[in-house]
Amino acid sequence: MAEAGAGVTSAAFPAHRVFAIANQKGGVGKTTTAINLATALALVGQRVLVIDLDPQGNASTGLGVDRNNRARGTYAMLVDDAEPASVVQHTEIEGLDIIPADPDLAGAEIELVAVEAREFRLRDAVRKLQPRGYTHVVIDCPPSLGLLTLNGLVAATAVVVPLQCEFFALEGISQLIRTIARVKRSLNPSLILQGIVLTMFDRRNNLSDLVAADARSFFGDRVFTTVIPRNVRVSEAPSHGKPVLLYDSRSPGAQAYVQLASELMRREAQIPGGVAA
Repeated sequence: MAEAGAGVTSAAFPAHRVFAIANQKGGVGKTTTAINLATALALVGQRVLVIDLDPQGNASTGLGVDRNNRARGTYAMLVDDAEPASVVQHTEIEGLDIIPADPDLAGAEIELVAVEAREFRLRDAVRKLQPRGYTHVVIDCPPSLGLLTLNGLVAATAVVVPLQCEFFALEGISQLIRTIARVKRSLNPSLILQGIVLTMFDRRNNLSDLVAADARSFFGDRVFTTVIPRNVRVSEAPSHGKPVLLYDSRSPGAQAYVQLASELMRREAQIPGGVAA
């Protein structure tokens, strides 16, 4: 796995950085970004936990957790008060653990409505995990701005937003930015927008260049320099229960996620306070 980790160097981080990978639009590479960013960090010696907060459970599938092994996961932790450490599972990647999305998670949005301090359930659970020594927690949020995503934003120290390089991609992202700002004001003052990552970039398509230019013009240095290309290996990897960094570490998609992890770590080292939302 030397190729997968090439170009990324370990750096000093504040303990327990919590990243919410969020976009209310589906199909933008959110889960792919969550599992491959987490994998890239683990491959350079970071201790990483992925929390699958999406009822579809794609992050769990992409990290090799069989559906028959998801009896207790994020639903049990958020709704049934299961101890967070009891629902953590190891993956085949050293240093990378996951709390999978169990089958009942789809009902959590409704069941949490009547729960006291419902917006803070995930934050409180993540805090209980600090003794396990994770340097990073990566939360794969569902493609919506509902109560589960709100829990992810309240628990997070930073948000990474995947943005698909296709028509209408910029529509709706302003709503997410406003939501982040509201959460920061009222529920999580430490929350920052870590950055926007351009995904599914096709160099053969002028539209990708136009979307990228528009994003950089509007959001400036909030957009990561690294772009994630449209790559068949990235699409194939989940069907094998692997992140693309394990499925084909030499592929352009895998190397792009290595570069994204490296850029994320540089940003963390250079801007301890992050970028204001």
